[in-house]
Amino acid sequence: MSDWERSSTVRVTAPARARKLAKVPFVELADGRLQGVVSSGSDIGRVYVSSVAAGTYAFACSTNNNRPCGGARGSFCNHILALIGEAVLQYGAGRVARYLRLEPGEGEPDAGAITSAMRNTRPPQADAGAAAPVFSRFLRHLAYLEFTPDTTPVPEMHWFPTTRAVA
Repeated sequence: MSDWERSSTVRVTAPARARKLAKVPFVELADGRLQGVVSSGSDIGRVYVSSVAAGTYAFACSTNNNRPCGGARGSFCNHILALIGEAVLQYGAGRVARYLRLEPGEGEPDAGAITSAMRNTRPPQADAGAAAPVFSRFLRHLAYLEFTPDTTPVPEMHWFPTTRAVA
């Protein structure tokens, strides 16, 4: 059995390129959306939860307290633009484009081409109802960062069966 199979920590895929976490500390491709947490440019104590739906490119942006973003009125706000840029750094432009079901044009896409192709469809503004689960998942990820790598089971994940369990 390899070390990672005996460990209670999850193996993390290396990012496509290194990125700074100050502006966009959390980005993921999940639940049919590109979604994440983006720091406010004006208030250090405020963060925004932004998302773009795959296929329709419907976008939503609100604070973690469900207050709507003032910049997301009819088009992508700066938080969503930052989210797309960091997703490209984290996952690579090709993977982000495929996940969003986007045909950005000829050649290797970049964040600008992905954003432009989505804007050209005039996407609708979505309900910010996904903000709470995304922010909750972000907080849970922060808590796991405080754990030291160990081979003992994590208490809240102890209900998962071991990979070599005998039935």
